[in-house]
Amino acid sequence: MAPGDTQEYLVEGATDGRAGTAESLAEGGIAFDAAVPDASRDVITTGYMSVTVKSPDEASADAIRIAESVGGRVDGRNEYAPRDGNRGSATLTLRIPASELTATLDKFKALGTLQEVSINSNDVTMQSRDLEARITALDASVDRLLALLTKAEDTDTLIQLETAISGRQGELESLKSQKRYFDDQVAMSTLTLSLISEADAPTIEPGNFIDGLVTGWNSFVAFFAGVLVALGVLVPWLILGAIIAGIIMLIVRSKRRSRRNAAATSSPAAGASDTKVSSAKSLD
Repeated sequence: MAPGDTQEYLVEGATDGRAGTAESLAEGGIAFDAAVPDASRDVITTGYMSVTVKSPDEASADAIRIAESVGGRVDGRNEYAPRDGNRGSATLTLRIPASELTATLDKFKALGTLQEVSINSNDVTMQSRDLEARITALDASVDRLLALLTKAEDTDTLIQLETAISGRQGELESLKSQKRYFDDQVAMSTLTLSLISEADAPTIEPGNFIDGLVTGWNSFVAFFAGVLVALGVLVPWLILGAIIAGIIMLIVRSKRRSRRNAAATSSPAAGASDTKVSSAKSLD
């Protein structure tokens, strides 16, 4: 094969494998249908769910079992130990098969009392199809270059082909990695599940006078308890400030006494000198 033929093919291959829109991919020999049927759309689903439970650690274990039973997995787990009269809390980051998400949410609701649920969907069909088309184009381009490589008859052609193949394969691996990420996000929905103990759950507004009275008394006690805590925090600082202020006052008073003593000492000396001067004048 002549070097000129290789140059012409490299230009054609660059058109096949370039990144761009659907029109540019079609020019490179890959058909791209922008009208994707609804049944084959790729959607990434994420959600947040908050449930009040009696025992967050037990509910956390149950939630993990539920997720694994439908083919899901745990990507993150944070648990907080019981303290101050409550039973702690737990936060799980779960990956649930998209087809099982709705049924799994119902199972999570049964763990306790539902406080909040939020589900968001992001349609990535166009991005996914674009990646597929670019991957197909680069695969075809690399195959043709490899076929040419076996027929190369001179060193220059061989070097050009190897350089082109290396570049295309690097770009191809990057595109395949992106496609695997999209496929995983589409196939497995991400759900953040927050399990809160009943002691930490949001308080319910009082429904009658007695409930209002109890709520008011609890608020009153909590307020003064907070004031006492604040005083307890401030007392050491107040004591330290008083000590520093006392030291400063002692230093100031000491300086004032020194000045008064110096003034009293200088006054008799001045009187004596005045007397001597008067005596001298009288003798004159």
